[in-house]
Amino acid sequence: MPCLAVLVALLVPRVVMFFIWLLTDWFARAYQTQLWPVLGFLFMPYTTLAYMAAMLNHPGAVSGGWLVLVVVAALVDLGHWGGSGRTLRGGHS
Repeated sequence: MPCLAVLVALLVPRVVMFFIWLLTDWFARAYQTQLWPVLGFLFMPYTTLAYMAAMLNHPGAVSGGWLVLVVVAALVDLGHWGGSGRTLRGGHS
């Protein structure tokens, strides 16, 4: 079942974030304010989920493999922003 949850999170991260917010207290435990999860929902959902997972599994600091996960998630989110900008400008390369 956890593998299925990860696959769904990769496909539709905002839906997963909504259900996590609705059914658990994980965002409250991982973030000290409601502002960062809301901004993450709007702009960087993969990074928000990765950071939440890192903080829940290693409270206090993001390090090791969790740091790698957060950096990769940030790169994926930034890639989505860059790809959509290129599409809007009509570039194909």
